[in-house]
Amino acid sequence: MTIDKILEIGIDDKERLFVKPQTQQFEFIYRDASGISWDNKERFLYSPKPIELTHFDWFRQILLATKGEYGCELKVTSETKWTNISEELKNKICGQ
Repeated sequence: MTIDKILEIGIDDKERLFVKPQTQQFEFIYRDASGISWDNKERFLYSPKPIELTHFDWFRQILLATKGEYGCELKVTSETKWTNISEELKNKICGQ
C-alpha cells in the first residue's frame, strides 16, 4: 500500500468535489465504475456534481476508489489547501 499526501481539496465552479494528490496519478480510475474521474490537465480526481450523494460522500468514494484500484491511501495533512470548502465539510473530512 502506498500513501500519498493530498495537496488540495476543493469544489470547482461546476460544483464537483476535487482531490489533488501530491505525486500519484489515477488516469484509469474510471475502471472502478464508482463515478470518480481523473483530470489529466489539472492532475486531480473529481466527482460528478452531487445529486443523491453529498460532497462528503464523494470524498469517501474517492478514497475508496484510489485504495481499491491503485492500492494508494490518500491522506489529508496540515499543508492540505482547502478551496471553496465550508468549515462544516472540512471538519467532517478531517474527523473521518
